[in-house]
Amino acid sequence: MKNSQSLLSIDEVLTILLDAARPLEALETVATEAACGRILASDLRATLDVPPHDNSAMDGYAVRIADVGTHASLHVAQRIPAGSTGSALQPGTAARIFTGAPIPPDCDAVVMQEDTTLNGEQVILNKPLKPGQNIRRRGEDIAAGSIVLPAGKPLSPQDLGLAASIGVATLPVRRLLRVAVFFTGDELVMPGQPLGAGQIYNSNRYVLRGLLQNLGCAVTDLGIVEDSLAATRAALRDAATGHDLVLTCGGVSVGEEDHVKAAVEAEGRLDAWKIAIKPGKPLAFGHIGNTPFIGLPGNPVSAFITFLLFATPFIKRSQGQTAVQPQPLLAQADFDWTKPDKRQEYLRARISRDAAGKPVASLYPQQGSGVLTSCSWASGLIEVLPGQSIGKGELVPYYPLSDLGC
Repeated sequence: MKNSQSLLSIDEVLTILLDAARPLEALETVATEAACGRILASDLRATLDVPPHDNSAMDGYAVRIADVGTHASLHVAQRIPAGSTGSALQPGTAARIFTGAPIPPDCDAVVMQEDTTLNGEQVILNKPLKPGQNIRRRGEDIAAGSIVLPAGKPLSPQDLGLAASIGVATLPVRRLLRVAVFFTGDELVMPGQPLGAGQIYNSNRYVLRGLLQNLGCAVTDLGIVEDSLAATRAALRDAATGHDLVLTCGGVSVGEEDHVKAAVEAEGRLDAWKIAIKPGKPLAFGHIGNTPFIGLPGNPVSAFITFLLFATPFIKRSQGQTAVQPQPLLAQADFDWTKPDKRQEYLRARISRDAAGKPVASLYPQQGSGVLTSCSWASGLIEVLPGQSIGKGELVPYYPLSDLGC
């Protein structure tokens, strides 16, 4: 770690965190319908083609184009609903077919029913045909032997549908990351309790627990720890036992009542502290024994932003995910930023669209680290490099909150 007077860059801290992140080795097998949000532990390969046979893309009539060239109308000789199979077409005949039903042998086109006229048992074709029209080919969605879902992917509802489409009833997933979290500050009170003099409600608990749950973590909430070195050390030891990550909020600055840094150094080691970021400079990273530790600042906006930028990629990497850092979008600034800082800044912003449909970024009017309203209002963060000014109309990097794990 650099000396205590130096500020680490954001890239330096991310490198330290991601190098220290160790993907969980423990695996579980869960029912496919219960795997939403879990991290796939190994590549899922298809053992069959999807669709498993050529089939009709719509309700209509299956024909042979060679017959259509010599017949203005065709005799409807068979009916093929989904779930059944037909026989080869005889010359001059068509098959009434329904969406998803297998295509009869030698059939090379399906005419949708809207392009036909039915006259008794004869179907009249009203439009020219093209070979293969309205036929979904075997394996055009998924080919047998192909990788359907890669290892390390967080499983979405549509991923579960893909797994089900190849007949997979259970999926191998990584064990849930076990995260212990606690909050420091004698001024903190839980909602539902009366506020005393100088006290505030612990909003960070609800933000951080929600973010951890969004990331698919198993959360142990150790509550509020009193502002003392002994209590903080005891809480860190308790949190490190049986957990994959210890996350704290508050107490990582340099005040006389900030005990987390000293407690971490007494119980383990501190690998990074003080980041060149605004808001959120006093973020800390280290280990309690072999258990990784992330200490977030106590100001609500600082805690929120540093969690998104640092804790989220660390957790994703620990879960075995491969893509852990989002790429920014470019948006046009609808503001002037004329007070650059020496640190890299993240501004709470919201995107709208101009007349041409291009993204335009507006700022919340108050960007202070205690203004939690800005985080609820915002749809993303604008990144401002150290010393950078921004003029209205310039393109700025914008990170949607949804891409940051929120």
